[in-house]
Amino acid sequence: MGSGGMVVMDETDCMVDIARFFLEFTVDESCGKCTPCREGTKRMLEMIERITEGKAEYEDLDRITSLADTISSTSLCGLGQTASTPVVSTMHYFFDEYQAHVVDKKCPALHCKELISFFIESTCIGCLRCKRECPVSCISGEVKERHVIDQTACIKCGNCFDVCPVSAITKS
Repeated sequence: MGSGGMVVMDETDCMVDIARFFLEFTVDESCGKCTPCREGTKRMLEMIERITEGKAEYEDLDRITSLADTISSTSLCGLGQTASTPVVSTMHYFFDEYQAHVVDKKCPALHCKELISFFIESTCIGCLRCKRECPVSCISGEVKERHVIDQTACIKCGNCFDVCPVSAITKS
């Protein structure tokens, strides 16, 4: 985004979250002079955030497309006219990711916090590192035994995933 800029991404980047990031920037940069840009981008950002949180409905995808068209055709300046471009582009080229978020309540890139879960596999050596690093104490287990994550208490911070010395913690 911007003049002469390049952004490099791979399969670990969620395109819905990327669209949210750029839209968040546009919302912050809006001068507020025209309603389509000032209010429309905020509403679109709210819809995208609902998608990344797994709270959206399939109809929201149509609403986003309609709102994007309205914003780009009625805004007064170039910022508003191009504000919805990241969303429209990612929806065009990565629609399957939007569908996965909305229909399956899954993030294919395993990036959107509310749509992932952490599990401890049978390769766990029971070293207690994950248990010590968990800020909400949702991991249980004894030394040298496989540990278990309480999914209802897990805040999905990823600390356990980061510190496991044997990569026994997986995301899904």
